[in-house]
Amino acid sequence: MAPVFRPVRRDFFRTWSPHMAYVLGYFAADGAMIQNSRGSHFIEFHSTDKVLIVDIRAVLGSMHRIGVRVPAKNKPNHKTAYRLQIGSMEMYNDLLALGMSPRKSLTLRMPTIPREYIGHFVRGYFDGDGCVYFKALQFADRKNQRQVLLSVFSCGTYSFLESLLALLKGSGVKGGSLKQKKSGNELALSHRDSVALYRIMYNNLHDSDIYLGRKYRLFTHAIETLYGNMRE
Repeated sequence: MAPVFRPVRRDFFRTWSPHMAYVLGYFAADGAMIQNSRGSHFIEFHSTDKVLIVDIRAVLGSMHRIGVRVPAKNKPNHKTAYRLQIGSMEMYNDLLALGMSPRKSLTLRMPTIPREYIGHFVRGYFDGDGCVYFKALQFADRKNQRQVLLSVFSCGTYSFLESLLALLKGSGVKGGSLKQKKSGNELALSHRDSVALYRIMYNNLHDSDIYLGRKYRLFTHAIETLYGNMRE
């Protein structure tokens, strides 16, 4: 059976733009590169947030079907997962040139990102492998509860997180803590550096930009609770 060719912007990763930087950042976190036994090349995007996969498919100019994997009945805590798979040797090779690889969880490299697109790339990676915590905690040595804000990036490649931290420090982050764990490596940003991260990722958003709504809303709620509206 002859392969089915579907429309897609095969040169998408050759020119930097806000969308390209975001999608590349997200791919670094939750993408995959596959070469099958017949020599065909595929790239994949995965998410439990269907709206994000739909947005990525749209900016790629893709008409590819979005696959759905429903969790087994004996795994009630698992979420429905969505996958966009695109067959393209051109896109595969362009991603290789940008530091991605089929074993990127262990060999991921930070691409050289034009300064004006750093926020978009970081937001894409954060939407894939980042999280924000905002809680009121009671400490034994304090009378009142203290609100704690923490943002965390994870990656299998420790050197990638080192490069990410250097990138963030060039954009306003002052600290940052790197940890090597058996389950994966982490970059944690405490209160003030989380505020700087928020500015990097969200302060210059336009209506056409891509972002994961639930993470944006949680982060924005934390910032506005602590400081009011910082995007004015």
